[in-house]
Amino acid sequence: MLELNEVEQSRKDKIGELREQGIDPFGHSFGDALAAAYIAEHFDELGEGTVRARGRVMAVRGHGKACFLVLADMSGRIQLYVRSDDLKEPAYDWFKKYVDSGDIIGVEGTLFVTKTGEKTIAVARLWVLSKAIRTLPEKFHGLTDVEIRYRQRYVDLIVNPEVRDAFEKRSRMVSHIRTYLTERGYLEVETPMLQPIAGGATARPFVTHHNALDQDLFLRIAPELYLKRLLVGGFEKVFEINRSFRNEGIDTIHNPEFTMMELYEAYSDLDGMMNLTENLILDLVDKVTGMPQVHMGERLINFTRPFARTTFDEAMQKYAGVGLEELRDDGLARRKIAEFGIHMDKSFEYANVVNEVFDKMVEPNFIDPTFVHDYPVEISPLAKRMAEQPQRVQRFELFASGMELANAFTELNDPMDQEERFTQQVAAKARGDDESQSMDFDYVRALQYGMPPAGGLGIGIDRLVMLLLGVESIREVILFPQLKRREPQD
Repeated sequence: MLELNEVEQSRKDKIGELREQGIDPFGHSFGDALAAAYIAEHFDELGEGTVRARGRVMAVRGHGKACFLVLADMSGRIQLYVRSDDLKEPAYDWFKKYVDSGDIIGVEGTLFVTKTGEKTIAVARLWVLSKAIRTLPEKFHGLTDVEIRYRQRYVDLIVNPEVRDAFEKRSRMVSHIRTYLTERGYLEVETPMLQPIAGGATARPFVTHHNALDQDLFLRIAPELYLKRLLVGGFEKVFEINRSFRNEGIDTIHNPEFTMMELYEAYSDLDGMMNLTENLILDLVDKVTGMPQVHMGERLINFTRPFARTTFDEAMQKYAGVGLEELRDDGLARRKIAEFGIHMDKSFEYANVVNEVFDKMVEPNFIDPTFVHDYPVEISPLAKRMAEQPQRVQRFELFASGMELANAFTELNDPMDQEERFTQQVAAKARGDDESQSMDFDYVRALQYGMPPAGGLGIGIDRLVMLLLGVESIREVILFPQLKRREPQD
């Protein structure tokens, strides 16, 4: 049982007392109420007429025969004035005893301006809509154990308006992305979250079991292979704003459950995806944040056209002092790994070495948005090879503030090449790389029917929101991030 302190137990006791009086402490619907922001904006127009408002009591001030309350709803806050001479229902003494900060109430009254210029509702009638047992913290944002803000997000949202504002902005960003794409002819679709083969990305999946089918299934790590099946089927521009799951570590930029936007466009290519990515992000900056620069800690992120561009090999040589071809030398690769202090928890193969060196030595250097393109084929099993350099593929990733934001390919549509790449991935998995992809014969079969040349793009919504809001932890932009369970009350 959840423990209550003395004050909270007293509030719980009041619930029983209210019920004995025939009053439902958890109320009913309360219509015809005006939002706090609307009342403030149209204060003069509303005049001396009666208004109704509803929301949560955030503060109670005053003693004796009158007191002030702060009432908050999603739009903002409005002050209430409760005086014994004005309150018709219920009696003032009843109100003083049974209404506490944190309660959700409805009120009816008239408007006036206090001597200090505060727009206020003089309350004539009051209804308890939900009696709060727990007390609101006074300085929730400054708690030493900051994880409690994520574990009890509901309280975080109540007492920190800036947190709620951030999630409202996130919602508008997602809506804007959806509108931006649909206005350009992309069709929004849904693909399976439970998949018989975990494909479309290099990641360790979550495994579950379907009882009726008596078979293991995987929570999707990416929607890619299903979306590209739709290109085979004749859809030419598709996208999905999807939840994906990867059984990986948790840190400031990783959460095992996350949101992506992934799209595919027939007859496009890497250049088309690069232009789309830049235009979409700059449009978001303009329409949602309105700021061409964002502070992220001590970093200043500049959103100016065009975004910087560099090849993978150029970036490796500039920031790690070693080129892609040099790392094919096993001895040199091992020396570099030791020199950089990188701990290899995967097999010591070229693809893993390249990924580790890039992640640790190169990626953190990209502060302003930067496209890195021309990736080695060994770490890009779903991208089309470059005709002039078969060991490279037509792929880019977009980085900013030292983290990956987007990943795009000119899509591989050669079924024979794709089957061979899957075979190589299966061999790597057999050697102990559990993040390598599995063979998906049905996807190869789909390519054998013919998939048009295409460009594909995935954007991490959570990280994009982090970037545009200037916050440094992914937990600040996910309403309910995954946390280690605490016993016994979590």
